[in-house]
Amino acid sequence: MVAVLAESKKLGFPADEESRKFEKIATSIHESSVEASFYVANEIKELIKQRQKQGKKAVLGLATGSTPTKVYDYLVKFHQEEGLSFKNVVTFNLDEYFPMEPDSIHSYVRFMNEHLFDHLDIERKHVHIPDGTLKRENVREYGEQYEEKIREAGGIDIQVLGIGRTGHIGFNEPGSSITSKTRLVRLDQVTRLDAASDFFGLENVPSRAITMGVGTIMDAKRIILMAWGEGKSGIINQAVEGEIRESVPATFLQKHENCDFILDQAAASSLTRVNTPWLVSECVWNDALIKRATIWLSQKLDKAILKLTNEDYSEYGMGNLIAEIGSAEHINLKVFNQLQRTITGWPGGKPNADDSNRPERKDPYPKRSLIFSPHPDDDVISMGGTLLRLVDQGHEVHVAYQTSGNIAVFDDEVIRFLDFATDVQEQNKELQEQFRNVREFLSGKKPGEVDSPEIQKFKGLIRKGEALSACRYCGVEEKNAHFQNLPFYETGTVKKKPHSEEDVKLTYDLLQQVKPHQIFAAGDLSDPHGTHRVCLQIIYLALQRLVDEGADWVKDCYVWLYRGAWQEWDICDMEMAVPIGPKDMTRKKNAIFKHQSQKDAAMFPGNDEREFWQRAEQRNTETAKKYNELGMAEYEALEGFVRYKFN
Repeated sequence: MVAVLAESKKLGFPADEESRKFEKIATSIHESSVEASFYVANEIKELIKQRQKQGKKAVLGLATGSTPTKVYDYLVKFHQEEGLSFKNVVTFNLDEYFPMEPDSIHSYVRFMNEHLFDHLDIERKHVHIPDGTLKRENVREYGEQYEEKIREAGGIDIQVLGIGRTGHIGFNEPGSSITSKTRLVRLDQVTRLDAASDFFGLENVPSRAITMGVGTIMDAKRIILMAWGEGKSGIINQAVEGEIRESVPATFLQKHENCDFILDQAAASSLTRVNTPWLVSECVWNDALIKRATIWLSQKLDKAILKLTNEDYSEYGMGNLIAEIGSAEHINLKVFNQLQRTITGWPGGKPNADDSNRPERKDPYPKRSLIFSPHPDDDVISMGGTLLRLVDQGHEVHVAYQTSGNIAVFDDEVIRFLDFATDVQEQNKELQEQFRNVREFLSGKKPGEVDSPEIQKFKGLIRKGEALSACRYCGVEEKNAHFQNLPFYETGTVKKKPHSEEDVKLTYDLLQQVKPHQIFAAGDLSDPHGTHRVCLQIIYLALQRLVDEGADWVKDCYVWLYRGAWQEWDICDMEMAVPIGPKDMTRKKNAIFKHQSQKDAAMFPGNDEREFWQRAEQRNTETAKKYNELGMAEYEALEGFVRYKFN
């Protein structure tokens, strides 16, 4: 508990026991998922070393998915660089899809081998993963045997968990009993939707799985549940602060005597002590917290900011704020003016104007604006209205498409384009042969099978053509469209490589070529497979290198972060809001429509089945509505940005 409180204090969250009064499970908040993963990996390492000294085995319960992968990376590093042996380690994995062949790219056997076991000296007889090849009638007996093996090993010392959006742990879906054991389960529709992109379509996701039960998990001597990203913040709040109920199986962990939730800041963002700290203890008020609290109170009471009273503030735990500032009227006016100043129709700065209270500088004019787009359509989906405004106002707009986006193209799209190309190139026998080979491959392609290099290339060209079409529609010159095709992405699978020096160098070179006055980049860290997150890290690394080298142009460059198709910034965080009128909203949607391969049904819809233009339109109109309800002018739509200060 001392370590947990110290960590919270370091990050600026309330750290006393009073501030944690809503939390029913010990939670440790770390600055990033990388730091949190090291924390967990180090605890596992210490257990292994302790048991080695005692001449005993360390029994680990392991999870799959994106959450624990960095933990496994650290464990491999401890083995390879520090000589940590795993010969005394016995492992039991939580679950496996059913049916599932062990060599399938979707198999958890393959996942664990690639991420962990193939790189350790662990004895294979000590590795246990549920068998997805069993006959249906043999699963019950197998589950009993799995439980017996755990008991024979002495029980699980540390059980590592992730958490699903339904609150499932392992594949224990809503409705699971706290006494449940290893068994066959039917997967919830939400869980299958979340897995659909990994399987290249919902229809390919198994409907069943073999999983350890909640009771099996609860029998572990220690439980560590990890969660990263804003997408998990809502269910983490329910699991940590909500009532125990079968509809959220993770809430059963409140009954465990030695369970910690290890979170990054984003996953912890909905906890009361993080999101609304004034409700749990007295706060040390600064401008950012005052703005957040006032906007929250306005939304809570459904009152415009300028209508809030002293009594309103006092009733909701902010009496000390009134005592410090003096009156509600003073606070209201301060926050109202802050919000009003974020709104600008000049995202590149308004020439010959007083810019002292504007988000962007008036000079230089026109500016060179560089928009980084992780996928070939993120630019128009996320900030299409702002892009159009920059072009209309005479700025030199560049768009850098960071990845090819080739895995998000359906096979039918390739065939459609090949049919067209075949008709055009009837006399080219070499090309005809290549097209026949491609069609033959696609006709026998299995779900999730990696495309051949030729098909990956064709799919990338399809998305490139669509991006160029959108650029032409928006008025961006084709020579200012930069297709980086960053190497980390080019695997042909959902799983990507770690970014490398080559990725950073390509971005560094482009920045040096354009020398932009302003940069727009995707700050959306909740996309399902982390491409946005990696793309942003690469930009940050390239910019930091330029800062370290003393590049003059970087000192005068503003970096604005937009959100992708998955989530919008909170109003209290927005530092620039660009209005979009009805005409420009239509133009924005038309630009999105240029990406025809993503129209009607996207390959990776995430947990939202709507088309990207529908998500963008609703998000932008809802942002405008929220501003209006706070007392601002009424706009058709707004696109929001946060400034990243790197120098």
